[in-house]
Amino acid sequence: MNAGLMLRKQALFNKQDGRSVVIAMDHAAIAGPIEGIIDPKAIVQACVAQKVDGILTNKGFVDASVDAWDRSTALVLRLTGGFTVLAGRFEEELIVEPETALAYGAACAAITVKFGHEYEGKFIKQASLAIDRCHALGLPVMLEAMAKGTMRGEKFASNDAQAITMVARMGSEIGADLVKTYYTGSPESFAKVVEGCPVPIVILGGAKTDSIRQVFQDIYDSLEAGGRGIAVGRNIWEHGNVEKMLQAANGLVHGRWSVEKACDTVGIL
Repeated sequence: MNAGLMLRKQALFNKQDGRSVVIAMDHAAIAGPIEGIIDPKAIVQACVAQKVDGILTNKGFVDASVDAWDRSTALVLRLTGGFTVLAGRFEEELIVEPETALAYGAACAAITVKFGHEYEGKFIKQASLAIDRCHALGLPVMLEAMAKGTMRGEKFASNDAQAITMVARMGSEIGADLVKTYYTGSPESFAKVVEGCPVPIVILGGAKTDSIRQVFQDIYDSLEAGGRGIAVGRNIWEHGNVEKMLQAANGLVHGRWSVEKACDTVGIL
C-alpha cells in the first residue's frame, strides 16, 4: 500500500460520506480573467469559508492566493493544458511536472484526455505515463474524461450516455484514481456510467448555464445515481453570490439537501 496515495485521497473525499465538493478554477490559463475568478485570493477565501473539500486550479493561481488557503482545503493541481481560446486547437500537453504538484502541496493532480480526438493515442499515452509517475510519488490523479468525435459515423453530444460510459471506464483503465466527466442527463443513464467505472466519478459543470435550478438538479440526480460529488466551476462562481452558491453545493453533496432547499438558499424560485 502506498500510504501517501491513500492519505492524499482521504484529503479530497469526506470520510463520513465518501463524497467531494471540488471547485474548478483552472479556466484563466485558457480564457484569461473570467468574471468570478478575477481575484484569486477572494474566491479562495470564499471556498475556505464554506469548507469545500478541494480547489482545482493552476500553479499561478495558487501563487496569487497562497495566503488565503487553509490546511483543510485540498489542492488539485492541473498538469495538462498548453492551449488558449486564441489558438482554439484544444490539444492537451503535459505542461506541469508531477514533482511540481508535490512541491505545491497538492493532494491530487488533474489531467485531461479527449477520447475520440484525432490525437487520442497521444493524449492517452501522455496521461497513462503521467499517472505512473504521479503514483510513484504517492500522488492521486483526477482524470477529466472528455468524449469527442463520432460514433458509428455520427457526431454525438458531449454528454452522450454511451460515450461517457465508455470514457469513464477508459480513464480508470489507464490508472486514474477518480474520473471527472459529464452528467449524462438522467439518473438511469448515469447509474450505468457509475456501474461501469470502478473508481469514483465526480461531475463537471461545463459551460455556464442560465438555469441554476438545472445545475442543482443535475448535481442531485448524479448523486442519487451513485456519483461521488462535483468538480464544477463556472456554474458556481460565475452566477454571483458565490458564498450562497458554495453553501448550496455543499448542502447538496454533503448535507443531502433537496433541490428546493438549495434553490431557497440562493433565493431562486
